[in-house]
Amino acid sequence: MTYSSNIKIYIFYYKKGEILDLNSTYQPLMCGNNLLLENSNIIGDDTSESISIKNKYYSELTGLYWIWKNTKQDIIGSCHYRRYFTAKPEPLLYELKRLLYYPLGLYKKRIGLIYTQNTSYFLSRILNDQEINKILLQYDAILPKARKLRYSIETHYRRYHDINDLKLLESIITEKYPDYLTAYHTVLKRNWLYANNMFIMKNDNFQEFMEWLFCILFEFEKKVDLSKYTAYQQRVFGFLAERLLNIWFEYKNLNYIELPLIYFKTLKKNN
Repeated sequence: MTYSSNIKIYIFYYKKGEILDLNSTYQPLMCGNNLLLENSNIIGDDTSESISIKNKYYSELTGLYWIWKNTKQDIIGSCHYRRYFTAKPEPLLYELKRLLYYPLGLYKKRIGLIYTQNTSYFLSRILNDQEINKILLQYDAILPKARKLRYSIETHYRRYHDINDLKLLESIITEKYPDYLTAYHTVLKRNWLYANNMFIMKNDNFQEFMEWLFCILFEFEKKVDLSKYTAYQQRVFGFLAERLLNIWFEYKNLNYIELPLIYFKTLKKNN
């Protein structure tokens, strides 16, 4: 059995907020640091090779790009300041509480998400080095539990975003990565999605995924008028990357495991 001590899970922030007391495996990273009016107390994504200035369009992807271009680890992961992977079983009380959402039609949406305000109790339940190593001896990657949608991914995008984004995305994939078209159409027909651009994977897969992902996104940026995106829709590259991650994993047919996420509601309030 071989273990890697060179693991880094990056915690994406977009403004100042509470920093959890985790070990050095977890590294807070300020995304869009180039655009902040005041200095943060954590490292930012705006040094050396960077796209930090594009954060309002790329969201946490400016952090991912910085990690790709400026760091090196055997195992790389991404999470959010309020969302963390866990390998521990969900406490029974939380399972029972989720049942209360059934009459509201939100039960499926809540599967795989442990919403809590109890930071101190769940801190020790966040995925640790030993668990990561053990899992990745058997699997190629870790993804969050799939989010259940009421519609197909394509219909969901049409309802909440501009469907022309997906049409342009398809044309770029057709031009640059035609072998991925079957995976593209397969994914868009699904009614579930690996969301939030969260993952943990080995470096060789990470490097390949980043090369593929940003090649497509930068080509999209060349062909679209970003001034038409306003407010929430400005995060277009973050939305597209979520779909692209699903397409990449479908095409690569990697052996991965899904883990639930702990969602710290108090951290959301503080941010």
